[in-house]
Amino acid sequence: MNLHPNFRVVALLTGAGLLGGCMVGPKYDKPPVTTPAAYKETGDWKIAQPRDGINRGPWWEIFGDAQLNTLAQQVDVSNQNVRVAEAKLRQAEALVEQSRAGFFPTLTGNTGATRSRTPSVSGASTASSAPANVYNLSLNASWAPDLWGSVRSTVDVNVANAQAGVANVAGVRLLAQSQLAINFFQLRVLDSQRRLLETTVAAYQKSLELTRNRYNAGVAARAEVVLAETQLRSTQAQLIDVGVQRAQFEHAIAILIGKPPADFLLEAATLTVAIPSLPPGLPSELLERRPDIAAAERQMAAANAQIGVAQAAYFPSLTLSGVFGFRANSPPNWLTSPSRLWSVGPALAETLFDGGSRRAVKKQAEAAYDANVATYRQTVLNAFKEVEDNLSALRILEAEAKTQDEAVQSSKLSTQLTLNQYKAGTVNYLSVVIVQATQLNNEATAVKLLGQRLVAAVTLVQALGGGWNGLSAGAAPR
Repeated sequence: MNLHPNFRVVALLTGAGLLGGCMVGPKYDKPPVTTPAAYKETGDWKIAQPRDGINRGPWWEIFGDAQLNTLAQQVDVSNQNVRVAEAKLRQAEALVEQSRAGFFPTLTGNTGATRSRTPSVSGASTASSAPANVYNLSLNASWAPDLWGSVRSTVDVNVANAQAGVANVAGVRLLAQSQLAINFFQLRVLDSQRRLLETTVAAYQKSLELTRNRYNAGVAARAEVVLAETQLRSTQAQLIDVGVQRAQFEHAIAILIGKPPADFLLEAATLTVAIPSLPPGLPSELLERRPDIAAAERQMAAANAQIGVAQAAYFPSLTLSGVFGFRANSPPNWLTSPSRLWSVGPALAETLFDGGSRRAVKKQAEAAYDANVATYRQTVLNAFKEVEDNLSALRILEAEAKTQDEAVQSSKLSTQLTLNQYKAGTVNYLSVVIVQATQLNNEATAVKLLGQRLVAAVTLVQALGGGWNGLSAGAAPR
């Protein structure tokens, strides 16, 4: 069978497009980053492989608070920022599908009917021909083979961006969960402060009654009564102020779980959580699971693939097109063999001069890649800093809390001894006020330190990428 010359050309170029496509652009290799041999705060660590796919699990359960567990589970379902990130991820995934469509031909169908009249020119005279009807029905096919890998590079760009979107969703979710835990613990600290102040107010009321009784008995001055009243009212004002701060944290928690503040109420409760033990060694695999590091690395890969898209623009583009259909002047003859039409052929296009536009686009892509490399390396450095910050914070705050607990016990004893002396008439009431204020300050500081330690623990979990489950047995938490 003899093929039409156009069919031979199309077949040859199609084979070249399918089998001989050339991928241009640099190969992607993840740039190395400088990493320390060990954390300053924990000693040696082991070299780990990327573990971003490990299921982090409900990391907040390490604190052992049932109400926190319930609230944290609602973040993934109701938090609006998480929903925004998930919607952007779906956009990125749809863009991958759109770019992959470039591998396939485009097929369109056209049909229409027109009635027209054209002039007929003969010599010096012009006459109009009779009106004529034209009926068209055609299928148009067009395909641009990906000879230089432009479509493949575009797909790589969008795939990497979608993978970065997955990491961004995990990052937004982890941030919301961490903020929830921090706000929850701050609220519980305020509950503890409220109970402390309520107890203190009750003690100051007794001291005021004692001072009034001594004044009525003529053994205390009026100034001592005024001083006791001032101390009581000042502490009552502090108690009221705690309510303002607690309401704000309660409202923040409501927003994080996607509820209006008016529809959310968190009853006061005792703060009974303990500071969780840390995994010995804190291996680097935990750090490599951080969503922001994963996102930065994928954005770097996308920027590298974008260089390939820019380089492919230097090469000619090939388009294969064909048309098959029918055209007739009357409906009875429309879909018949004599009315059939077809055409097929390739088209090759190359930009001969663009004033340096393509070169500038490539330079932009290369500069964007360099910027993403620097961003990736800076993200890793920041991650190490955040881990070190919170490890040192936990270590130092633990030592401070032990000393502060001793100060609380000493201040309680001092208050009791001074009150006994005041009752015996050996000291004035100013001495009582001083030791009572010292005791309140020490107890409030102890409560505050517990809150700081819990916040540091949550922030460390966040810095490690969301917990430390899934480790080898040699690195299990204590």
